[in-house]
Amino acid sequence: MAYDVVVVGGGSAGCVVASRLSSDATLQVLLLEAGPDFVGVAQLPPDVADGSGPTTGHDWGYVSEPDDLGRTIELPRGRLMGGCSATNGAFLMRGWPHDFDAWAAAGNPGWSFDELLPFFRDMENDADFDNEWHGRSGPVPVHRAARDELSPLQRAFVDAAFASGHALVPDHNRPGALGIGSLPRNVADGLRMSTALTHLEPARERPNLTVRPTTMVDRLEFSAGGAVGVRLADGEVVACDRVVLAAGAYGSPAILLRSGVGPAAHLEDQGIDVRADLAGVGAGLADHPLVAVDLPAAPGYTGPRFQTMLTMRSSLADPEGPPDLHLFAAGPFDDPGAPSGGVFGLVTGLLSPTSRGSVRLRSAKPDDPPRIDVAHLRTQDDLSRMLEATRHARALSRTAPLSSFVEGTELSPGPSVPDEDEKGLAASIRARVGSYHHPVGTCAMGPHPDDGAVVDSRGAVHGIDAVWVADASVMPSLPVANTNVTTMVVGDRIATWLLGD
Repeated sequence: MAYDVVVVGGGSAGCVVASRLSSDATLQVLLLEAGPDFVGVAQLPPDVADGSGPTTGHDWGYVSEPDDLGRTIELPRGRLMGGCSATNGAFLMRGWPHDFDAWAAAGNPGWSFDELLPFFRDMENDADFDNEWHGRSGPVPVHRAARDELSPLQRAFVDAAFASGHALVPDHNRPGALGIGSLPRNVADGLRMSTALTHLEPARERPNLTVRPTTMVDRLEFSAGGAVGVRLADGEVVACDRVVLAAGAYGSPAILLRSGVGPAAHLEDQGIDVRADLAGVGAGLADHPLVAVDLPAAPGYTGPRFQTMLTMRSSLADPEGPPDLHLFAAGPFDDPGAPSGGVFGLVTGLLSPTSRGSVRLRSAKPDDPPRIDVAHLRTQDDLSRMLEATRHARALSRTAPLSSFVEGTELSPGPSVPDEDEKGLAASIRARVGSYHHPVGTCAMGPHPDDGAVVDSRGAVHGIDAVWVADASVMPSLPVANTNVTTMVVGDRIATWLLGD
């Protein structure tokens, strides 16, 4: 049959888009997902259900292109219904108003913080706050651990940060919050609440919504007037009036490129006919880099591993602006190689990187993973701020009461690399940096394709009729926060426009 809308990708955004669009009973909506679909909580594999931390049990297996040191890093992306929202650490952090106001100021009306706040409020069921910033009637549960719910390690991290001069933050999602406090998470009774549960599950019984898992999309199908369907990896063509790509910051640009939409030179190199020369497709990849100070854990401590967050400004940040650094305590984790048998990390994330990478095709085959250049710490500005973050994490590890949880000598960067050895510390960070798993920007929105924009402010692909993108790839810059809830809001915002509201 022909559908009114095909949504490609059942992840953080795609489940939201399919749910919102199928609320219009006059639309026949098809949701395609490359991975399996575990219907209902009872079918979830244990690692997917477990909200205590991330899992890679259902993953695309992406790795980055080698960096200047020849290193490749793993880039987990969920390959199942719910996407990364079904496999991530369930950190439900919003960006600052500054982030979204900058999107609007760059020529994207409808994306200011004031315009998006109703979407954030309607998304959540906040157990801790019911005020002008938060809602309690949405599908996504939000909870912050009270002090007596914190593990001993997490409580010590809070106290050490406070002793070091950081303010206590009761609500990290309140505009202007800066300091140390409990992490808002979308976990309910230990269950990771993915968009497959919060958005798709309530919509499954709608007769106008069809869900097809284990179905990989190759490319878009076109007529002279624009897209008329999608071609699957097995050759089947599914006809539709409109296509919404929600395959993520790696998947959505790859589908456009295989469809002949992207930089002409790259498409010609791959033997792909050029339908639209859009230089921004796959360009502008931004991701938060992550590196840890690894410490041997004193034995005997257990409990939740992700409960608190420190947000702060580096010395290079605008003193009146948003934070540019995250620090959190992760662990303890079992490690037979550590002297105590366990480790924990003080993990630092750079929130406003200036480095930019790209997504390019390895070949025109849909089962060939794309070439992903994450470009972590490619600019001196990024490296300088990560150096500062690492030094601060080391100082916190030596501050009571957190210092009492360290059993022995720092594992990395290690005692052979003192803080004053900037060259050695930089080398250690470059050798260990990984991804915070927040890629955006590869189908960036904006008014002018010549400036790198791929979609307009409502997600419509420039120069191509009947194709929209509605996922993290359209974000023109990174929020200074984890991106999952913002990705949900992007899907909801664009789907609402597609309904004509």
